[in-house]
Amino acid sequence: MEEGARSCLLQSRSSLEQDIRASYLMDHMISDGVLTGDEEDRIRSKSTRREQAAALLELLLRKDNQAYISFYNALVRESYGDLASLLHNSLPLVSPEAEKSFSDGGTRYVQAVLSEGGVPQRPVVFVSRPALVNRVREKLYRLQKEPGWVTVFGMAGSGKSVLAAEAVRDHALITECFPGGVHWLSIGQLDRADLLVRIQSLCFRLEQQSQEKDPSSSLHRPPGSLEEAKERLRFLMLRRYPRSLLILDDIWDSSVLRAFDIQCRVMLTTRDRSLADCVSGVTLLKHYAQCTCSNCAYVCVCTCSGLEEDQALEILALYVNGKPQRLPEQARSIVRECKGSPLVVSLIGALLREFPDRWAYYLHTLQQKKFKRIRKSSSYDYDALDQAMAASIQVLSEEHRELYIDLTVLEKDVKVPAKVLSVLWDLEPEEVEDVLQDFVNKSLLFRDCHHRPYLYYLHDLQLDFLAEMNRSGLESLHTKVVRQYQQRYSQGPPTSGDEECLYWFRFLTYHMAKANLTQELYSLMFSLDWVRTKAQIMGPAHLINDYVEYGAILDKEVRGHFQEFLSLNGHQLEQRPFPDVVQLALSQPDSSEVYRQALLQAQERATRGGLYLDWVNKSSLKSLSRLVVQPHQGSIYAACFSHDGTKIASCGSSKTLRVFKSTSGEKLLEIQAHDDEVLCCAFSPDDRLLATCSSDRKVKVWNVERGTLMRMFEEEHEEQVNHCQFTNTRRRLLLATCSNDKFMNTKLWNINKPSSQNTMFGHLEPVNHCCFSPDDAYLSTSSSDGTLKLWEVSSANEWKSIDVADMFPEQREQTAVMVKCSTWSADGRTIICAARNAVFVFDVETAAMLLEIRTSRLSTVQYCHSCPSSNLVAIALSHYAVELWDIETSKKMADCSGHLSWVHGVQFSPDGSLLLSCSDDQTVRVWETNRVHTSSAVCLKRDSDVLFNNGDITVVAADNRNRLQVRNGRTGAVMFQSEDQESRIRCTAICSQTSAVGLGREDGTIQVHTHMHTHIYTLLPSHTYQKAKIKSRKMLTYNLCECVVLEGHKEQVRCFSLLTTSPSETHLLSWSFDGTIKVWDMSSGERLQDLVCHQGAVLACDVSPDGQLFATTSADKTAKVWTSASWECVRLLNGHQDCVRSCKFSWDGRRLATGDDNGEIRLWNMKDGTLLKICSSDNKDAMDSLHGGWVTDLHFSPDNTVLLSTGGYIKWWNVEKGEALQTFYPTGANLKRIHVSPDFSTFVTIDNIGILYVLKKVE
Repeated sequence: MEEGARSCLLQSRSSLEQDIRASYLMDHMISDGVLTGDEEDRIRSKSTRREQAAALLELLLRKDNQAYISFYNALVRESYGDLASLLHNSLPLVSPEAEKSFSDGGTRYVQAVLSEGGVPQRPVVFVSRPALVNRVREKLYRLQKEPGWVTVFGMAGSGKSVLAAEAVRDHALITECFPGGVHWLSIGQLDRADLLVRIQSLCFRLEQQSQEKDPSSSLHRPPGSLEEAKERLRFLMLRRYPRSLLILDDIWDSSVLRAFDIQCRVMLTTRDRSLADCVSGVTLLKHYAQCTCSNCAYVCVCTCSGLEEDQALEILALYVNGKPQRLPEQARSIVRECKGSPLVVSLIGALLREFPDRWAYYLHTLQQKKFKRIRKSSSYDYDALDQAMAASIQVLSEEHRELYIDLTVLEKDVKVPAKVLSVLWDLEPEEVEDVLQDFVNKSLLFRDCHHRPYLYYLHDLQLDFLAEMNRSGLESLHTKVVRQYQQRYSQGPPTSGDEECLYWFRFLTYHMAKANLTQELYSLMFSLDWVRTKAQIMGPAHLINDYVEYGAILDKEVRGHFQEFLSLNGHQLEQRPFPDVVQLALSQPDSSEVYRQALLQAQERATRGGLYLDWVNKSSLKSLSRLVVQPHQGSIYAACFSHDGTKIASCGSSKTLRVFKSTSGEKLLEIQAHDDEVLCCAFSPDDRLLATCSSDRKVKVWNVERGTLMRMFEEEHEEQVNHCQFTNTRRRLLLATCSNDKFMNTKLWNINKPSSQNTMFGHLEPVNHCCFSPDDAYLSTSSSDGTLKLWEVSSANEWKSIDVADMFPEQREQTAVMVKCSTWSADGRTIICAARNAVFVFDVETAAMLLEIRTSRLSTVQYCHSCPSSNLVAIALSHYAVELWDIETSKKMADCSGHLSWVHGVQFSPDGSLLLSCSDDQTVRVWETNRVHTSSAVCLKRDSDVLFNNGDITVVAADNRNRLQVRNGRTGAVMFQSEDQESRIRCTAICSQTSAVGLGREDGTIQVHTHMHTHIYTLLPSHTYQKAKIKSRKMLTYNLCECVVLEGHKEQVRCFSLLTTSPSETHLLSWSFDGTIKVWDMSSGERLQDLVCHQGAVLACDVSPDGQLFATTSADKTAKVWTSASWECVRLLNGHQDCVRSCKFSWDGRRLATGDDNGEIRLWNMKDGTLLKICSSDNKDAMDSLHGGWVTDLHFSPDNTVLLSTGGYIKWWNVEKGEALQTFYPTGANLKRIHVSPDFSTFVTIDNIGILYVLKKVE
């Protein structure tokens, strides 16, 4: 390409990158034959529009005139007229033959100029770094009209010299900016005498070249002093070589640089970016990064970014005469250990060229930090890497050198604020910043200027070198950190939440472990106070990581107590407002150290008025979950293990993709992945890639390590993409996707190509799931057309089709049968699929059904997955449960309870030891397969009754097998259990005067059980909900079978209550979904009053203690207060924004509490009907409610100072202030009611997954 055209492209580059859409232009350029399909693919693989534009321009700069003309025409055709005008004046007429490019990127003219100026040639092994090269050239173009300085700075081995030489290897740059030539001078660490010799040599070379061009000029004697040499050089550069560039390579000392302060154009390379401040005419810049001032005399370019992985692999491949993709597996590990350093990569490459079979040896050498063995380079000033590192440190003052050695204690990839080092060095923050500035200037430290205050960090190689150099003193250095922290924060840890605070919470345990301060580490990590403070500031995942990482040096039993507490309560500790950790810890087993500390703290706080609840019957419950994580705010539709089992990826309605550690839940990556719900995610076999698919009809492939988009397929699927999965092996990487498209609904993709490789035709309805066989030979697809199909991957031909709908002959005609998913057994001989409430196992070869598993008729199977190491299959169900079945014995092995909503997905870890599940309840749960494999507990239903009697607690409720159980509330022991009932138990009761318990069944039958007899009364065989049945313990004489039936309600009767208006007069109130309250005579069953109370269903009613008032609440969002004297409404209470579901009078009758379905509780003054307080009106939780769900029950304490409420959890409130005193989080949710002892000290309830809670106030 002509230099004028090339120069025009470079000068217009920023405008072009900002505005053009490369995909629009490439079609025209391919038509013109100047762009190939492979080149287009490489450009399209860039994740953003700007990166694609930059890649297109970079490619264009390496092509000829025809490519320039084609690009110009494409701009015109795509209506980029303003951009085309920038290129118009430089349009070449013909392709020049005389200026063909050399292999090194220059022309003959460029080669001659650089050779005369002593610029080094490219290294034998060279890989371009176009972004940095173009950035340097951009700065050099600023020197076109006036003198100035350009500085290329970076740490040892970052490739500064090669970069500087490559930047001037450009015809347009030299002809337009430096027609006087380019002159290179290597400096290094010199004394004054050596510096004089260098300048004498440069002057002689310049005079000799000048004499060759002008024989009349004569050679002068060599200058005798530095001052004379400086003046001689000034004369030559300004008079004989105007508009030339002087390159000073490897400047160390500001005194050396002053010798070249001669008002000419200079580019220098250095490890110390502050050196250019000392020359005249240069404005001192406080921060040098990316100066954009157009008239700035001094600009600098940092080379700290290092080599990308593919660039480093290319260098190694060139050294060993191979291709990057054919390098041994150790190559990537070597590149990672090199940390992007061009020097280290080159040193290793040179060694491998002579010993090509030593890949493993040199990898081990790098990993062991044996820098002295990494030597061999003819083009570098130092024989080994350690010498290059040490040279930078030696230029520091002795005081600063000691401080720099203290940085050995820092962790890799960790940025620290100056305040942390202020604690370590016991210096004022301003003094610390001055020291750090010196380190930064000398490229011994790096500064992140995007944060305020600034953060500082070491390159990994610098840190490795320091660790190796100070290996014997590491323990004492870490001890110094701990002691300095303890001295500064003797009264307690910092809680400001700033960067310094975060550093100490994250790394104090690390320093203690490295210092071998075992006792201090025990005291810290086994302290509930530390757990509370760190969890509040950083979240629980970092704490769990600490227990995992330092498990080997901690007490195994106590570590297990704390780790289990955090793992199972982590989702609670993520909530805001932050929960009371002491209350959470009181739910731990009595033998736990966590519980012991919590009880002591609760007892101490109770003496000061604190309210805490001890779960007294918790010993009867064993948690089956290993870890509970709440990664998203919204339903989670899919989650999967990485193939190494260390990571979990999840996605859902939040449109995000998150990756976190499977041991602790610590977030590793979070991406706003799609424009709509993300329906599935899948790891590639090597765990380097993640695929996602979405309702936005797009499929995306992400780099897991960087979180960058690698590929997007958005053209071919026209409906939502339901599922995606990579092949299981690395042999041939393919991605399968399936969608709601009518015909082309299953596709195979090669992620290196922009379009699908194959489409499977056969399903005529949406395909819900696809799955590769273990050997990747076949792909199974599950469809809404009722079939399961198996396809040959190599040909995309249908191999077998199984009509799953035939398994439901009785339902097929009524509704379509949807096959939800399929999973292969580990040996690939059987395939398992799910449809409706069943799971079927088929033989792959014969398509014969081997086993049928039927789950609850009230539930549907959402997903199933086969264990890779056993005969287990996990089933996700819509009734909030996960079941494990053994397909060899056809037995259900376990029920995994804990989720609070539909379970959408399950997956075993690669080794089968763990099982994850994800749900609409916003959580991912991780289970230990062996633990749940042998566990299955009986659970209770929420309709219960409780008797408190002289400290004894008796609970009566139905269980999940439809039996009536009577339990001891304190021990959980079963005192009585009925036979299985033929009809569903709807209600239970216990008599306070006798040892009788009763149950009511859905078929209208009542049973009363005593210690001697069972009485059965069939009251309403044809049971309807328009009748209120009196079942009063005081009224029903069960041995005489006396019963009164009250008829009159038009819809389901919600409940009833006694209304005592005088000692001699008691009525019955009943309320219904028909919006009415009816008053009945208890003796005759006569209806006394028929009150139309609300426009919606009456949901609750409560009678005041004196019987003069009663309150009603309704679905019409109102509450009303009625008088029993005239049966008129005396108060209308407005303000709730949702159905008002509960109400309760205080014991003195002065207040009324009402609760709604949004979790809001309001306190009303009964004297005038005014609103007193709104409880917790400002704090919503993750379930998008103030109470985790509907407020279903309310109770006042006898002294009317405390209000108790139930919903998603249980809360105690200060009545006067309307503030929460305490919250108890059950394992489940949706609490229906709570039973309270007369002294308000004991509370009993059952959650939606059947767990019984007996809570007692801590005294």
